[in-house]
Amino acid sequence: MIAAMEKRELIAELQRQIALCDDMAAYRKLYDSLHRELFLFSYSIIKSREVAEEIVSDVFIKLWRIRNELPAIENLTVFMYTIARNLSINHITRNYKYPKVSLDTIEVENIATFDNGEELFISAELSRRVGLAIQGLPSQCKLVFQLAREHGLKYREVAAILNISELTVRNQLVIAAKKIAAAAQLDVPTVRTRQKSM
Repeated sequence: MIAAMEKRELIAELQRQIALCDDMAAYRKLYDSLHRELFLFSYSIIKSREVAEEIVSDVFIKLWRIRNELPAIENLTVFMYTIARNLSINHITRNYKYPKVSLDTIEVENIATFDNGEELFISAELSRRVGLAIQGLPSQCKLVFQLAREHGLKYREVAAILNISELTVRNQLVIAAKKIAAAAQLDVPTVRTRQKSM
């Protein structure tokens, strides 16, 4: 939680430095901070490492070109994910037989990684079952799960990137949690909603 907050603050400061000072060092730090996440996001849609790299490069080139407009952007991370999403969908539309594309119809690649200390304790079998469960999620559900859980974005950020409501994000995460828990044979507490008193 603290790391996520620090990262948001760092990105906001880098955004300011790039916009006001044309600071190439800040631009490089921003690239280092977001490149991997944007690559994995684009790759999960495109399924081509080379094209995903090009898309991420295009995102950063566009960012540099509009650097004077950066102060008007409220959340740079959401802005960059949205550009990556649009470029990924545009690529699919231009280069494949069926040009009409929706996030609901795209088969999303599983990009889950288990590399922090807590996740290393997960057994290989449990890890395999969780990975298969994530891979079996519907496309939009999988994309929401990846952005919220693996990339650490807030519900409102995921909603903005995917152009869906925050309630849809929440519902997709509940679906994902239930399916993953069922596949891994884990007990997940049910989500209780508050009832209005009359």
